[in-house]
Amino acid sequence: MMQCSECEYYRRGPNGEIAFGCDPFSTIKEPECLMKWQLIKINQMVAGYQSTLRYYEKLAPLQEKMFKFMENEIDEMDESEKWKEPDDEEDEGDFGGSDLWRT
Repeated sequence: MMQCSECEYYRRGPNGEIAFGCDPFSTIKEPECLMKWQLIKINQMVAGYQSTLRYYEKLAPLQEKMFKFMENEIDEMDESEKWKEPDDEEDEGDFGGSDLWRT
């Protein structure tokens, strides 16, 4: 089995990160190369997911503030539109509730 460090598509970055320049559909030399390539891609996906989570953690306090603000705005709108709804107390004094004069 050929070692990755001997392959022409193998690259190691300045920070020690391993990168493969090979194309899994055309330039894979050995079956083990494909497995290693898949591991590197999975690690990249996990790193992307973790960075997304860190970003969401930073946004969480702002989101909470926005939700509270929107709840307050909706409550204020509901409160300001209560004058449009008839009061239940006024309906009780409607001469027993009969509509004799509406015929």
